Amino acid sequence: MRLILILLVALLPGCRSPQAAGPGDITFVLDLAPTNLDPRIGQDATSARLQQILFSSLLRTDEQYNLQPDLAETWEVPDPLTYVFHLRRDAQFHDGKPVTAKDVLYTFKSLSDGSIKTTKAGTYRLVQSITAPDDFTVVFKLKEPFAPFLWNLVRGAICIVPEGAGPDFNRTLIGSGPFRFVRYLQDQEIVIERNENYYGPVPRIRKVTFKIIPEVIVRALELRKGSADLSANSLTPDMVEVFRRDSDKQVMVADGTNYQYLAFNMQDPVFGDKRVRQAIAYAIDREKIIKYLLRGEARPASSPIPPNNWAYEPNVAHYPYDPGKARQLLSEAGHPNLTFTFKCSSSDEARMLAAVLQQQLKEAGITMEIRSNEFATFFADVQKGNFQAYSLRWIGANNDPDIFNLIFHSKMFPPNGANRGRYSNPEIDRLIDFGRSTTDMERRRDVYRQVQRIIADELPYVSLWYVSNVAVYNNRIQGMKLYPAGDYEFLTQISTAN
Repeated sequence: MRLILILLVALLPGCRSPQAAGPGDITFVLDLAPTNLDPRIGQDATSARLQQILFSSLLRTDEQYNLQPDLAETWEVPDPLTYVFHLRRDAQFHDGKPVTAKDVLYTFKSLSDGSIKTTKAGTYRLVQSITAPDDFTVVFKLKEPFAPFLWNLVRGAICIVPEGAGPDFNRTLIGSGPFRFVRYLQDQEIVIERNENYYGPVPRIRKVTFKIIPEVIVRALELRKGSADLSANSLTPDMVEVFRRDSDKQVMVADGTNYQYLAFNMQDPVFGDKRVRQAIAYAIDREKIIKYLLRGEARPASSPIPPNNWAYEPNVAHYPYDPGKARQLLSEAGHPNLTFTFKCSSSDEARMLAAVLQQQLKEAGITMEIRSNEFATFFADVQKGNFQAYSLRWIGANNDPDIFNLIFHSKMFPPNGANRGRYSNPEIDRLIDFGRSTTDMERRRDVYRQVQRIIADELPYVSLWYVSNVAVYNNRIQGMKLYPAGDYEFLTQISTAN
């Protein structure tokens, strides 16, 4: 089936239909529809990426995830419980109303008072009060020190909505970002236009039409015939290779931060032994998978957080491909003929990866039985701890080292968090708690580096790779740039030749 799809793309006649987009307009194909474009609610990758260009927040981050001004020109932290933000005076919503402290207060109070039903409310549970001494000053008081607080105020985490935006705000979105919302036809298309009154650099392109096309072959054919201009991270590696031979298209590949991992059930009698987990790590040939299955569209990972992050620690235990070492560890652990069950979703990508892992582990004398289900069933099993091992991908969440709390703290077993493998280590808990409470950046960096060294040794996760960002686009698009987390910020910078 995979080969048939690739051939369909490759053999489509070379003639092109007239370009659908006019001067300054582009058509962008998406694989998934957003769940909710209200930035207080939607958390899936598509929603978050669109929210970041439709709305603004108090802060934003650069490519190394350092904090930068956004609606807040300056801020200060006079004590560990107090954060004072001074808003810029030239920001306005897309309807022309100025963005003031009242809008900031309303955004956060709509989360805390329950008028907006959202899981994001839990992120700000440590906020004791929010006040506005004047129209352009906002003061947050926390219940206890919380070092990641500022990173929870950036675009992608939360954005500011106008005062009075109710539960149906998703239908009539009004933001203050570089693009303004025009319309959304459910599961068909989303249209946005540039905000001529944006306080930052105004986008060069006039309009973007996002066409929502779940079928990968249809996305590829739309690009091939010229009725779509751009795809980002929504084609298979083999299809991308076909487009490299198309003179009317460009292919751009850039390092990404989305993180693929293999996780174990730490309460399982077999995987409770660190040597078994390490043996699995040695039995996986990441380089070969990246080269042949992923067509080079990834780079090996050694930590949940990526190398461009300020807290990344490179000096951790590594596990180069060594089936002999894997056999030795299994023998020492009393499992020379290890058999276990690996769960995955029924998507082609997930099953293909599972098959490759199965074959590689077999070469180390390990029998891996594959159980695949449609995603909802698979993920429900993962949440319940009904697995021995599985593989998934973190998208965006791993750009903040506070992810260690979410995935490895012993208080974060589902449904409280995402420690799905039920990993428990008092030292890790202590380090994470300290890293969340101190505002000293150097001490935080040191703590998170210690966490990474311990995690790399104990292996509740086997770090597999960081997935590259891949764009296929029409030659008419100029100034293309891809960002590490796969965000759509490049839409504010590109232009068209016509």
